Amino acid sequence: MRVFVTGASGHIGAAVIPELLSAGHTVVGLARSDGSAAVIAERGAEVRRGDLDDLAGLADAAADADGVIHLAFKHDSMAVGDMAAAGAADLAAVDAIGDALAGTGKPFVGTSGTLLLAGLGITGRPGTEADVLDGGYRIDSENAVVGFADRGVRSSVLRLPPSVHSDLDRQGFVRALIGFARDNGFAGYLGDGSNRWPAVHTRDAARLYRLALESAPAGTRLHAVGDEGVPFRDIAEAIGRGIGMSTAAVESVDADRRFGFLAGFAGLDNPTSADITREVMDWKPEFPGLIDDIDAGHYFV
Repeated sequence: MRVFVTGASGHIGAAVIPELLSAGHTVVGLARSDGSAAVIAERGAEVRRGDLDDLAGLADAAADADGVIHLAFKHDSMAVGDMAAAGAADLAAVDAIGDALAGTGKPFVGTSGTLLLAGLGITGRPGTEADVLDGGYRIDSENAVVGFADRGVRSSVLRLPPSVHSDLDRQGFVRALIGFARDNGFAGYLGDGSNRWPAVHTRDAARLYRLALESAPAGTRLHAVGDEGVPFRDIAEAIGRGIGMSTAAVESVDADRRFGFLAGFAGLDNPTSADITREVMDWKPEFPGLIDDIDAGHYFV
């Protein structure tokens, strides 16, 4: 299968490309710069120049492919607080790709996040693949991808946890938390730190992307979750061990200063189940969990 991958030069792309190539697929990666193009070529993929704002280019690349995996997102906009712009750009890209694939039966695998489920106010149980929101930031893109199943696209969405971790991670939330800890002089958590974040190893997530591309039923929501819910205080303590600093509670009024762009997420309780995904896709995480991976030390080299 010839697969068009956006975000091919990024963290998750570093695992998705070799996962696809090892399964016999051909990969075409979207590159918005010379640096990204070099990274994609080094990973063994064909380079297609463009970016998320080049909607006609995205449509052409999707039409030329046998399937699409959409990983790209304007994280730089999110990091400076312009989440609305990042979400709008993602929805426009999803619509362009989906329109190009309409009526073909080709697979389109999109990306969303488990943290969106926190908006449902779920209590007493982990969030599941069946939990759906009507709309909102990034939710609109998720719903749009799933909706293309009604237009002849074998579409599916992977909800990623906030902590996608591995030695491949260079700019993810775990890296950000380590950076904030170094800036603060301690590894922090909000309140008592009992709120939980799900997690997945990058390579386990990459395998699920491949499986979804190859066989996910149309209109499927999948959870790329290995650890169902790690207490945030445990994450902070692992980071503290890694950088040789103490761990301390942060008051909510001080969250913006201590957690930067993650201030709105650091206190969310987001336990998330992947039971349906494991059954439907015959997927089982095989790589280390979050705390073991942080304790492995590669994040601090």
